[in-house]
Amino acid sequence: MTLSILSNILLLSMPGGSEWILIIIVVLLMFGGKKIPELMRGIGRGMREFTDAKNNVKSEIEEGMKEKETVNKTN
Repeated sequence: MTLSILSNILLLSMPGGSEWILIIIVVLLMFGGKKIPELMRGIGRGMREFTDAKNNVKSEIEEGMKEKETVNKTN
């Protein structure tokens, strides 16, 4: 409920069709056609690194939980 009130106050919403077209045109003008593939590769690498880090943290937490369970079972 508070999120909907906050979004109404700040007028936050997803852009519509014409707004997306305007955003794409602005990005094309700012970066040019040659820089966009490099930008997308960089974003892809960043997302991949974030996912890998997230998976590593998750696996470390799960391993710690398993170790704690084995310690509790032996006691």
